Amino acid sequence: MYYKDYVLGLELGSTRIKAVVLDKNHTPVASGSYDWENSLVNGVWTYSMEEAVHGMQECYLDLKKHLPEKAEGFGAIGISGMMHGYLPFDENWNQLREFRTWRNTMTAESAEKLSELFHFAVPQRWSVAHLYQEILNKEDYVNQVAHITTLCSYMHFLLTGQNVIGIGEASGMFPIDSTKMDYNEKMLDAFDGVSGLDRKVYTILPKVMTAGQNAGSLSEAGAKLLDPSGDLKPGIPLCPPEGDAGTGMTATNSVRVNTGNVSAGTSIFIMMVTDHELNPHKEVNMVTTPAGHPVAMVQCSNCTTDINAWVGLFDEFSKMIGSSVSKGELFTMLFKKALEGNPDCGGLLSYNYYSGEGVTAINEGRPIFARQPDSTFNLANFMRMHIVSTFATLRIGLDILTKEENVSIEKLYGHGGLFKTPEVGQRMLSSAVKAPVSVMETAGEGGPFGMALLAAYMLWKSKGETLEDYLDHKAFAMAKSSTLMATKEDMEGFDRFLDRYKKAFVIEREAVEAL
Repeated sequence: MYYKDYVLGLELGSTRIKAVVLDKNHTPVASGSYDWENSLVNGVWTYSMEEAVHGMQECYLDLKKHLPEKAEGFGAIGISGMMHGYLPFDENWNQLREFRTWRNTMTAESAEKLSELFHFAVPQRWSVAHLYQEILNKEDYVNQVAHITTLCSYMHFLLTGQNVIGIGEASGMFPIDSTKMDYNEKMLDAFDGVSGLDRKVYTILPKVMTAGQNAGSLSEAGAKLLDPSGDLKPGIPLCPPEGDAGTGMTATNSVRVNTGNVSAGTSIFIMMVTDHELNPHKEVNMVTTPAGHPVAMVQCSNCTTDINAWVGLFDEFSKMIGSSVSKGELFTMLFKKALEGNPDCGGLLSYNYYSGEGVTAINEGRPIFARQPDSTFNLANFMRMHIVSTFATLRIGLDILTKEENVSIEKLYGHGGLFKTPEVGQRMLSSAVKAPVSVMETAGEGGPFGMALLAAYMLWKSKGETLEDYLDHKAFAMAKSSTLMATKEDMEGFDRFLDRYKKAFVIEREAVEAL
């Protein structure tokens, strides 16, 4: 069956590769997934491209099980992946170094030098920071580099043969000029002046495209790669590939100026769409929406990994005593228990740093749980502490936007795994940002849902219709959501927790040295 009135969004996330199919009402009708996890190899957080391809195949195979008939095609496809990082190739697309994810923090020197050169805050995770660090390290291979790209852009290339990238994801490779919808020309020239490369950096970056453009079609090789069974036919149009930041904005209808969203999964980030670029701050990144509008972003590398580890421990215990509770049910019970905790978590303290954290200038992570003898140590406070700690670093970065740049936060949309249990993550995020937080029914679908919406926009938009209008008037016209505002007690409790968190932060710094 050719599903011409359906679109497919596929995202290679940090812990799951997931696919979602939407109908013309923008309603999810089928999904598939494949679990994977990053590896720390020789000090580098990475995934192999072989597993990325295998994971896409397994995810698509799982999706096919939930379709009424075998899929010969779709109206459009979109490919997404975890934001930017570093993937270098030579002229013949031979991979020159391991894929470096957003989680790596080995580019402090290059990020600082580029920030000074550009007069623009360049984060450590950006592709250009990784490239320049390799140049500073005098790595022999750098003059062989003919292409650098990101995970979603490379998967798109394998499926279509087109070396292109969506502008939102491109803005995490190299700074973007939103007036020209392309890489910033002055900064390109500045980089070429110091790089020492045999070629100009513009020639090794993927071509920038904006939401709604046709970014190529599924090739015969691409169809066979995604669906080795041969059921899937070539010729399906693909929209520009985007990172999980852009799909998160789209999935929450947060692409219009003065809107914002928080994505909470393995990492956590807040994105506020602005009508102008802000002053440079190393804690705040300027990126763009999939349509190219400026976005102020605070990205934190650590979010749910530590929670998952603790729930895994409880799951192990429950199995040991013969409990039949599933891990999903356990998550729900433990999250709901957190609502019974003290607003300040009873004096308990947690640093959820599995990896380094740019906002607080930590290059390596050490997960820590600490308490004082007189702390109120019970399950409710323990779970509340772990959930609240996922928002602590985010709030530190967010204070720069609100206090130094006078960015007003009137309402935020939340999405991602942390918001799957109703009310819990929503209420605690609200206590951290001191603003109402809305969660849509589709919040748990996250990135692949957003990527499918971008494919739908390319396929079904009216002439001249902006992405913002399409999402408002078509995709989310009938969307259901819940909005929640934290109580005064919750907000005051979070502030007490954060004050304790900041004062005791020396524990985390010392742990990096001592452990």
